[in-house]
Order: sequence, then C-alpha cells, then structure tokens
Amino acid sequence: MKLTDGSQRLARFEWQGSAHYGRLITAERQDVLELLAADPIRSKAEATGRRISLDDVRLLAPVLPGKVVAVGRNYADHIAELSLDTPAAPRLFFKPPSAVIGPGEAIRYPAQSREVHYEAELAVVIGRTARDVPAERALDYVFGYTCANDVTARDIQREDGQPSWAKAFDTFCPLGPWITTDLDPTKLDVRCEVNGVERQSAGTDTMLHPVASLLAYITAAVTLEPGDVLLTGTPAGVGPVVPGDEVAVHISGIGSLVNPVAGR
Repeated sequence: MKLTDGSQRLARFEWQGSAHYGRLITAERQDVLELLAADPIRSKAEATGRRISLDDVRLLAPVLPGKVVAVGRNYADHIAELSLDTPAAPRLFFKPPSAVIGPGEAIRYPAQSREVHYEAELAVVIGRTARDVPAERALDYVFGYTCANDVTARDIQREDGQPSWAKAFDTFCPLGPWITTDLDPTKLDVRCEVNGVERQSAGTDTMLHPVASLLAYITAAVTLEPGDVLLTGTPAGVGPVVPGDEVAVHISGIGSLVNPVAGR
C-alpha cells in the first residue's frame, strides 16, 4: 500500500477547480504537495513529479469512505464523565458518508438540536478488503490514520438512548488534514482545543479496545473495504460548542484538524 518505504502523508485537495491527490514532501525547507496520478487508497498511485504549494490548494477530507464505523465508550474516563456503564464488547454504530467534511469546513448546528458536542478521535483508514481478520494481522489491512471529530447532538442522544441519529447529521464527521501511514496506533496522543483552550488529552494506549482488536471484532461480522473509516472513540473532556467557536483536533504523528462551528 506504500508509495515508498517509510511514513507518508497523503492528502486530497482542490486545485484549479477539481479534486486531486498528493503526498506531502519537504522541498527547499517547506512542505509542498507532490501530485499523484490517482487515489492512493484504491489504486496504484504513481507520483507525477509535479509539485504544488500548500498555499495554492484547499485541503479536502482525505478519504471518501463507503462507510464509517464508529466505537462508543472506548475510554474509561469518558465513560465515567457521562456516568455510563462499561460495555463488555465494543459498542458500535455507523455514521453516514454524507456527514464527512474536510479541514476548514463548518460544523453546522442541525435545527433539531440545542447542544452539539465535539469528540476528538483517531480515525483508521482501511487499505485492503478485510473480512474475518485476526487481531495479530489486523494492522496489515490499515492504509493509514487521520484526525476525526465525532460531532454529536448530545441532547438528541440523551432522548434517544442510542448514538446513531445524534451523530449522523451532515457535517458531523470532520476528517483530516491528511492520512499518515506507518504509525503505531497504540502510541499516539489525542488532544482537542476549543478556541485555543485544551479540552481533551489522552494517549491511545488507554483505549479499552485497541485498533487491532476493534478490526478483528468488526470484520467478524462486517466486511471493510478500501477507504472505509473506523472512528476509535473519544477520551474525557467532551463538551458543547456554539456558532462562532473553532474546534481543533491534534494527534501526534498526524497533524491538526481545524473546523469552525456555524449556525443553522
């Protein structure tokens, strides 16, 4: 799945009126995008050699998933802050692909909600068709990792008693800024800031169900295809945002995903 040996940062971006794929490289002491001939997740992506300044593009969501599988209650401190029970098995739900937005795009309040929360999460991007994958080989099916915000209408979730509808609204799945390959998903730091103030901070080593175990559990029942995304849960510190706020998700080894919050 790699273009070259070593970690890669792979982006999807708008340039000259259309969407393209590229990898970030350092040239003359600055990061630039080297244009790729195709989607690197779903096809062999040759580098074209053409280089484009980051200042000349608009970053898009780095992947267009066929489905987004998400995990709830995967950090003990988050379970405690919401006074919930710890599930024996992973608690799973789906977010629709229509919820996905990219860096800089606005998270919009739905008309049905008065309490929208941020949830910083590590996102896993699948690189190979995965079915009945054992945990010890699960990471072989991962293309890479990106930042995610599992935005939630918390008032609706309380009323429903389940997460799916409250997390399904358009703009409720920001992803980005790019996909980083060849990371150890058990050794990353996940942080969230709202208007520059830190609200969440935890290591992925504190997940109740690590990435490999989640993939094994999911693929025993559901086939994951290249480009599908797994959201791995959020740590403690979730809370509301209002129009005018700015939410930033930072993950070590990946980068920062920043989105403004807008009204209806």
